[in-house]
Amino acid sequence: MVNIDNLRKYNRIHMIGIGGTSMSGIASILKKWGFYVDGSDTSSSHITDRLMEEGIPVTIGHDTDAVNKADLVVYSAAIKETDVELIRANELGIPAVERKIILGEITQAFRNTICISGTHGKTTTTSMVSMCFLEANLDPTIQVGAELNAINGNDRVGNSDYFVLESCEYSESFLSFHPKAEIILNVDNDHLDYYKSIDNIKEAFIKYIKLLPDDGVLVYNSDDPNCSNFFKHTKAKSLTFGIDSSNANYVAKNITFDKNGFASFDVYHNNVFYKSFKLSVPGKHNVYNALACIALCDEFGIDKSDIKSALQKYTGASRRFEYLGEINGAKVFDDYGHHPTEITAVANAMKKKKYNHSWVIFQPHTYSRTKSLLNDFAKCLTNFDNIIVTDIYAAREVNTYGISSKQIVDKIERSGRRAYYISDFDDIIEFVKRNAKPDDIIITQGAGTITNLGHDLVKK
Repeated sequence: MVNIDNLRKYNRIHMIGIGGTSMSGIASILKKWGFYVDGSDTSSSHITDRLMEEGIPVTIGHDTDAVNKADLVVYSAAIKETDVELIRANELGIPAVERKIILGEITQAFRNTICISGTHGKTTTTSMVSMCFLEANLDPTIQVGAELNAINGNDRVGNSDYFVLESCEYSESFLSFHPKAEIILNVDNDHLDYYKSIDNIKEAFIKYIKLLPDDGVLVYNSDDPNCSNFFKHTKAKSLTFGIDSSNANYVAKNITFDKNGFASFDVYHNNVFYKSFKLSVPGKHNVYNALACIALCDEFGIDKSDIKSALQKYTGASRRFEYLGEINGAKVFDDYGHHPTEITAVANAMKKKKYNHSWVIFQPHTYSRTKSLLNDFAKCLTNFDNIIVTDIYAAREVNTYGISSKQIVDKIERSGRRAYYISDFDDIIEFVKRNAKPDDIIITQGAGTITNLGHDLVKK
């Protein structure tokens, strides 16, 4: 089914940073296609363990011997030019490419590469689309940015010509892909360390849209003003979804929420009743994600009953408002959202649930994002009754911005609300143990190590 002629010149492929979510998925696909794949990573994880179970050798630490034997070296965006394996590849003249390049080659091998993009909601919507294609027995290959129970991980290698792919806009990675269909969920002011302005972000998405072939499909959010003229940039078929835009192709009406915050709603396709749906994930933002999924899957001929069944079966991917357990009778959830829009969506979804008092334990992600969105972070966190902010997770950055988490707390307190800056995770756990009450709801929020705190809370 797939055409891998462009890759056949490489027999042995070494991957630096193979334990990453996307890198591991690439490794699994290449292994299934008959390539010899090995890799290295700085630390072991359940992902590296799974790769080794698949027969993919993984070295924890550096492995220059593997580089010596490689025909191609692939490295993740986190790898620096000073990496000893990358240096060795360059010394030996072995081709070395970033992750997005090899992933682009893989997308070209499929006749139907379906790219799910947008500033917020990519992982959830990729998961929803994947569930629908699985429900319809279309045997897709899948890459998603989180663990999905239905595929026992973050990737799946199918035998069809469908590739469902979460497509990240950071550093314009998605411009390396070859999509047949695109979902654009929304466009917001994120990754400003790279893009500098919202106009540059919109321009990147326009370039991305122009990658579509004339017989392709573009699905986008007509309620988002930053997406409003996207149809002008492609000859591909354009489909819109929305809640407020009554003239969208797919519209959700009669939205209600149960005690868990799960939505039920009716979908109208071109103003004609299509079907009623029930979700098993909370919040209005997931109605948007589901609408995008429904539009895409309907266009690909998936039966509406299969779409309905798959969406109801989808209970969330890891770190997306994920229930972890309890402490003091309070329910603890973990969420990956690290942008004010995402945190607000989580807060609004939480408000649909029944609880006593709400808690957020927030770890900002990157200094540049914290600096540029400082006021927005302070504002969105006031949606919670109890607010704890811990130190910024640096990720790829050095703090040349003169920013700290204490500045978020200071802004919140100047607005008249109480907030706490607590650096040490153990101190946060003790604080929560002393103060959380039965039927409270606690959310650990952020894209860094804060997820470890959530799991430790329910252990203790």
